[in-house]
Amino acid sequence: MSKPTPISGFPEWTPAQRMIEQFVLDRIRSTFELYGFAPLETRAVEPLDQLLRKGETSKEVYVIRRLHGDQDGPAADDSLGLHFDLTVPFARYVLENAGKLPFPFRRYQIQKVWRGERPQEGRYREFLQADIDIVDRDTLAPHHEAEMPLVIGDALRSLPIPPVRIQVNNRKICEGFYRGIGLTDPEAALRAVDKLDKIGPAGVTELLAATAGASEAQAKAVLSLAEISAPDASFADAVRALGVSDSLLDEGVEELVRVVETAAAHSPGLCVADLRIARGLDYYTGTVYETQMIGYERFGSVCSGGRYDNLASAGNVRFPGVGISIGVTRLLGLLFGAGALSVSREVPTCVLVAVTNEELRGVSNRVAEGLRSRGIPTEVSPSAAKFGKQIKYAQRRGIPYVWFPGTDGAPDEVKDIRSGEQVPAAAGEWTPPRADLKPLVS
Repeated sequence: MSKPTPISGFPEWTPAQRMIEQFVLDRIRSTFELYGFAPLETRAVEPLDQLLRKGETSKEVYVIRRLHGDQDGPAADDSLGLHFDLTVPFARYVLENAGKLPFPFRRYQIQKVWRGERPQEGRYREFLQADIDIVDRDTLAPHHEAEMPLVIGDALRSLPIPPVRIQVNNRKICEGFYRGIGLTDPEAALRAVDKLDKIGPAGVTELLAATAGASEAQAKAVLSLAEISAPDASFADAVRALGVSDSLLDEGVEELVRVVETAAAHSPGLCVADLRIARGLDYYTGTVYETQMIGYERFGSVCSGGRYDNLASAGNVRFPGVGISIGVTRLLGLLFGAGALSVSREVPTCVLVAVTNEELRGVSNRVAEGLRSRGIPTEVSPSAAKFGKQIKYAQRRGIPYVWFPGTDGAPDEVKDIRSGEQVPAAAGEWTPPRADLKPLVS
């Protein structure tokens, strides 16, 4: 068999990186549960008409097709696709299970998604997301929008990563402002502003004229709004200074002030109002979020989301919600690439039990069972080689302790192979220092 060729965009972490990922997921999961979010996992596939009904995503969806069609059925089934985020399947889940769910419904979902975009540093075709959403029936209180940054701030602060800054805006501000200056297609204008970092002001001006019918003066006003940024509620004064009046604009300003002030009271410096943040997906209707790691700003957002009012609806019944998603694989990929995360050892094992000879392997197995019963990760040496070779095996794997079963009535002994200290020990009593029990991520 020839050497396999890696497939671009589908990361496979090393065991050490995978342990770091598990550590990160445990911390995120713990924070989500502290805030009362319950776990959920939805199926990997969704009907294409659902995946494609909101936003510019048609080029990103992977279609599911059987290699061989049924003899009595169609040759291929192109009606299903792998989900490209977790919001659309969650909205579908809410609609299907509305009669069983307690509202407001708070869920977290940590799951892989697939997106057919061009792979690059920090961007993958298969990746892990960690989402939270709050959904209610008919109406959703605005204070839930202010809660999202608090959860994410606490989750990311619990990780050994650079500090983050959450940029927040409100789509009502943008849509109300655009309506106030006479633009008739606010959604096209939002999509143009969402590309500001990629194509610059001149490119956005051209795009506004081409897609939203903006005049030169209107485009200038749109860019003036996008330039407003503040770490506190002073952004509201800057918006009013532009002299545009609209009721939706006023409503959005009020809601964004609440988000910024709530975040500042919880964690000063966590949030900044940044009115260039638009989020390109059409289903967002209120507050929107993007998150940058300090020092990694050039790679864009590692956590984003927003308020949506119409994504989960059937007839006259609506389930408005707000959600935010951490791009776990994106975040870790950037940090792995920079060598910014490490783990103290590459295996979970804390103790290697030596084997005196193969006839006595059962003795070593019983020692290992005793240690494992008290939560100490333990493995038994794969061979009864000389003790020096067994110690070298432990060193290669980063295992800090080697246990030597006693023979001829002598007590067992355990050796810290880093310091060389060796002491008598009993499998039912000895406990390693807490720092050695599990690999440490830093």
